[in-house]
Amino acid sequence: MTEAVLGFLAVFVLAFLRVPLAVSMSIAGIVGLGLMRGWAPAFASTSQTIFETGFHYVLSVIPLFVLMGNFVARAGMAKELFTAANAFVGHRRGGLAMASIIASGGFGSICGSSIATAATMTRVAYPEMKAHGYKDTLATGAIASGGTLGILIPPSTILVIYGIITETDIGRLFIAGILPGIVAIVCLCMAVVFVTWRDPEAGPPAKRFTWKERLAAVRGIWGVALLFALVIGGIYGGVFTATEGAGIGAAGAFVFALARRTLSPRVLLEVLIESSRTTAMLFMILIGAMIFTNFINFTTMPGDLRDFVLQFSPHPVMVVVMMMGIYLALGMVMEELAIVLLTIPVFFPVITGLGFDPVWFGILIVTIVEIGLISPPVGLNLFVINSLLPDVKLTTLYKGVWPFVVADIVRLGILIAVPAIALWLPNLMQ
Repeated sequence: MTEAVLGFLAVFVLAFLRVPLAVSMSIAGIVGLGLMRGWAPAFASTSQTIFETGFHYVLSVIPLFVLMGNFVARAGMAKELFTAANAFVGHRRGGLAMASIIASGGFGSICGSSIATAATMTRVAYPEMKAHGYKDTLATGAIASGGTLGILIPPSTILVIYGIITETDIGRLFIAGILPGIVAIVCLCMAVVFVTWRDPEAGPPAKRFTWKERLAAVRGIWGVALLFALVIGGIYGGVFTATEGAGIGAAGAFVFALARRTLSPRVLLEVLIESSRTTAMLFMILIGAMIFTNFINFTTMPGDLRDFVLQFSPHPVMVVVMMMGIYLALGMVMEELAIVLLTIPVFFPVITGLGFDPVWFGILIVTIVEIGLISPPVGLNLFVINSLLPDVKLTTLYKGVWPFVVADIVRLGILIAVPAIALWLPNLMQ
C-alpha cells in the first residue's frame, strides 16, 4: 500500500514539474517495480509492455477512429447536422443552443473526439447564435458541453483506452454509450430551457422552418446517418468487430470527403499528419499508463483500498458514489485523461470485486471525464473555445458553463441509479 501511494505522489510531483504525463507514469512505474522486484525484472516487464502495447491488434482501432474523425471534420458534415437540428428546434427560446447540442451528438457519432467536436461546432454554431442575439454565456456553454458528447456517443477514444486497460469488450462499451448519449442530450437541452427561463434574452427564438424545409434538412444528413449505421450497426449486429468497424468507418469517411471535393493532396497530407500526431500522443500515454498499472497491480493497494472504503460505506452503490465524488474533485484541478489513467488501476479491481458490471463503470468514467472537460478552471473544452473566440473572456465561459455542469451531475446520478440505461443494449448483443 505504501509503495503505491509513493508512486502516485511521484507522478503528481513530476506532473507538477511539467514532465509529460506519459514520462511521469513510466518513471514512477519502472522505479517502483525496480525497488520492489529488482531492476532486471522491472526493465524486462517494461520492454514487454511497450512491445505488446505497440503490436496489440485491438489498439489499431485508435488511429482508425482518429482518422475517421479528421476526415469527417474536413467533409463539412457538421454544418448539415446543425442545419437539420435547427430546422426542428431553432424557433424555440434557446433553440439554436439546443441545435448545437443535438448536432454535437450527431457529430460525435462519427468523430469520437471531444476537442474536435467542440472546435468544429464553435465554427459552425457560434456565428449563427451571435447573429440572432444570443448571449455569449449561453452560446459558449452549450457548445462546450455539447462537445463532450464526442467521447460518449460511439465511437469514443476514451472508451477504447478504458477497454484496453481493463480488458473490457470495446464493442459492448460502444453500444453501451448510445442510450446514455441520448440522456445526455436531453439533460443538456433541459439546461438550456432553464437558462432561457431565467433569462429569456439569453437565447431569443430564430425563424420557424416549414415541414418541407425540415425534410430537406433531414435529407442533408444522410451521409452521417449512413456512416453511423454502417459502423455501429455492424458492430451491434456482430457483422464485424470494433477494429474492423473502425477501418470501415475511416474508409467511408474518406470516400465522403472525396465525394465532396474537400480533400486535396495538401489537405490529405494535413489530415494524415494530424492523425499521426494524435495517435502517437495517445499511444505514449497508454504505454505509460500500462507500465504504471503493472506496478500498482504488484502492490496490495487495490485490495487494501477496497477494504478501507467498505469500512466507511458498507453499501456497494455508496462506494461508487464516493468514487465519483473523488473524480469530480480531481476533475476541477487535473487533466481528465490523466485522472482516468492514474485511478483505473486502483478503482477497477474494487468495482469488479463488488460485483459491478465493468461496462457500466466505463460509461460512468466517460461521464466523469465529460464533466471535467467543462469544469472550471482547467476544463479543456473551455480553452479550446477560448482559443477560437479570443474576444470572449474566459470568465464568460466559466459563468456560462455552470448550468451544464449541474445538468451533467444530474445525468451521472441517473446513470448510477438506473444502470439499465447503459446495459440494456449491450445485453441484447449476441
